[in-house]
Amino acid sequence: MRSQRQHRIRIFRINFRAVTIALTLTMLFAVLAVLTPAAQAQTFHVIHTFTGAGDGGNPEAGVTYKAGNLYGTTYNYGTHGYGAVYQLKQKQGNWTVNPLYSFTGGKDGANPRARVVFGPGGSLFGTTAKGGSSNVGAVFELRPPASAPKSALFPWGETVLYAFEAGSDGAYPGYGDLIFDGAGNIYDNTIQGGKPYNAGCAYELTPSGGGYTESLLYCFGGGSDGVSPYDGLNFDNAGNLYGTTYNGGLHGNGTVFQLVPVGDAWMENIIYSFQNGKDGALPDGGVIAIVDQLGNLNLYGITSYGGTGGAGTVFQLTYEGNNNWSFTTLYSFTGSHNCGSNGNLMVDGAGNFYGTTYCAGANNLGSVFKLTPTAQPPWTYTSLHDFTGGNDGKIPYGNVIFDANGNLYGTASAGGSQGVGVVWEITP
Repeated sequence: MRSQRQHRIRIFRINFRAVTIALTLTMLFAVLAVLTPAAQAQTFHVIHTFTGAGDGGNPEAGVTYKAGNLYGTTYNYGTHGYGAVYQLKQKQGNWTVNPLYSFTGGKDGANPRARVVFGPGGSLFGTTAKGGSSNVGAVFELRPPASAPKSALFPWGETVLYAFEAGSDGAYPGYGDLIFDGAGNIYDNTIQGGKPYNAGCAYELTPSGGGYTESLLYCFGGGSDGVSPYDGLNFDNAGNLYGTTYNGGLHGNGTVFQLVPVGDAWMENIIYSFQNGKDGALPDGGVIAIVDQLGNLNLYGITSYGGTGGAGTVFQLTYEGNNNWSFTTLYSFTGSHNCGSNGNLMVDGAGNFYGTTYCAGANNLGSVFKLTPTAQPPWTYTSLHDFTGGNDGKIPYGNVIFDANGNLYGTASAGGSQGVGVVWEITP
């Protein structure tokens, strides 16, 4: 199955950090508990079926929720055929799609595979897998028109913040969300680029003179330090960054890594190297950081391969001091190799975890799942929806997200009545 996905040059995850890192992850988790209520019994609805026209098609990322609206990207179609950014607006229980921007395939970028996320000033930020000045991707900002009438639809304006050059600066931004600090600096990974190994880089974009300047935090060496970070980065409360690489590490099956600021530089620590056993292998998604009630820092993530069921695992890494971490496999998915998750996990206020699988589930076409913690692993798995490949869609790549009422949202990259994907909602 992996060979069928070689063309996917993934992409991004949003998190705001104060410059002083004053908010602890315990406080962040408390906020998350308010924003993501525990889901109960559920009903699956398709709220938009992509047409392959101006609204786009083949969404490879999930959606972003703000003020009752959903925002997302499609990899293909749109007005010019190179993907689109869209808004879904709800009124009296019905959802209406508003195309916000269609990529032209030139310097403005092409084929976005990551979510768009809200950043400083209320703009939408994202990346494209292709396009830009060297056709290896770009970072962009979208702003609404200044004086558009509320009764009419006006496309949003795009600004390219940085276009990669396919060399030492990196190439092909990662699959996770962009993250920001309190000064408006942007952080993410690229899957390739970085001399001399072309194994990907972690980078920072800093506002400068009306534009942005790129700084490389770390470029992977193509071996035990990891290869190809498909997903994005996340901060802890001390200002350290965490992520995963799809390949490399001591066993060649991917890593979880930490980047620690040391003066003006960053030092990489390998937290864990996957062995392709019960622990899993080939992590497509990143990790999320949560401080538990005892003050322990825990990282939670997901792999696409391996485990006792063959289709990847959900795992936990707990910091035990002195640069030591303990690894626990929380659950193993059942299915074909590389059928596990491609997105990040989402946690609700009761401590349950949610996500999607790419081609696992009852019909081998992907699923939406809930994992409930138990005293000892494995955690309890609940299928919230198994895709059929019909009008409900199939092959979900991206993450899931809650609204304030406990409704769960996501996308399927294919299927639907037009064959090019859907946006779905699961209601309590």
